[in-house]
Amino acid sequence: MKLAPTVKLNNGYEMPILGLGTYNSKDNEGEAAVKHAIDVGYRHIDTAYFYQNEAEVGKAIRDKIAEGVVKREDIFLVTKLWNIFHDPERVEGICRKQLSNFGLDYIDLYLMHMPVGYKYVDDNTLLPKNEDDVLQLSDVDYLDTYKAMEKLVKLGLVRSIGVSNFNSEQLARVLANCEIKPVTNQVECSPALNQKALTAFCKKNDVTLTGYTPLGKPKPDIQKPDFIYSPEVAVIAKKYGKTGPQIALRYLVALGVIPIPKSSNTNRISENFDIFDFELTAEEMAVLDGYHTGERVVPLNLIKGLNHKYYPFSIEF
Repeated sequence: MKLAPTVKLNNGYEMPILGLGTYNSKDNEGEAAVKHAIDVGYRHIDTAYFYQNEAEVGKAIRDKIAEGVVKREDIFLVTKLWNIFHDPERVEGICRKQLSNFGLDYIDLYLMHMPVGYKYVDDNTLLPKNEDDVLQLSDVDYLDTYKAMEKLVKLGLVRSIGVSNFNSEQLARVLANCEIKPVTNQVECSPALNQKALTAFCKKNDVTLTGYTPLGKPKPDIQKPDFIYSPEVAVIAKKYGKTGPQIALRYLVALGVIPIPKSSNTNRISENFDIFDFELTAEEMAVLDGYHTGERVVPLNLIKGLNHKYYPFSIEF
């Protein structure tokens, strides 16, 4: 079986350069998706407390270990600290709860889901709102949250830590004040938002860039986004015997991005993984470069509207 190549992180651990995203994969759907993914060669699985599917993801991994398909150390499991747990006092407790959700004894990579914290009501109120239906934010400094995450590494609960949805200035501030470097910044990244500037900044600092929503939100009925459905991409796909999504993923990998396409459809899970037997030419890369608009599928509008000081997308990158 062919596995994805890996990249060596700044702490020596290896991370597969393609992963399975699991946002909105709930109940048996999430479990079945992860099992199929492992069967076809995925070893990097991405989830989050916010997705409310850690138990299913964990069960799928444990079942595959029990079947002898993989060992625990073959799997690179990523999950995230949700925004309501930014108070440093809450970080260790919720991480332990997440480990118990998974039924595993360590997490490979633990990310701060966003630089912006939300008000804590209880463990299950993921989007705390007031009586006027306004999202309640907190002003905890993400540096304090990050320092609490560093302790998780020392305790052996997680192997690596990182951030998500951070801009270059926020990442620079973490790098200037941390004891344990973040290994990745996970952000939205697709041919329409190719993140070349942020990827270059991360690379200079020995931090990888993981890309969520790498295929935008494909809408076959209206043949959007263009970077998947345009005639130009169809020509490239035909040349290699591939599909539009496979061309888009290959493009991102060539840019040095680690894409984590989300799917619960077994055929698409297999298809998204089958991108390591061809390479795009410079001319073909240039065609894909042409789809960059800088527009986000996930603009975090709820936070944007509240003018929080840590809203990450008000600067160029």
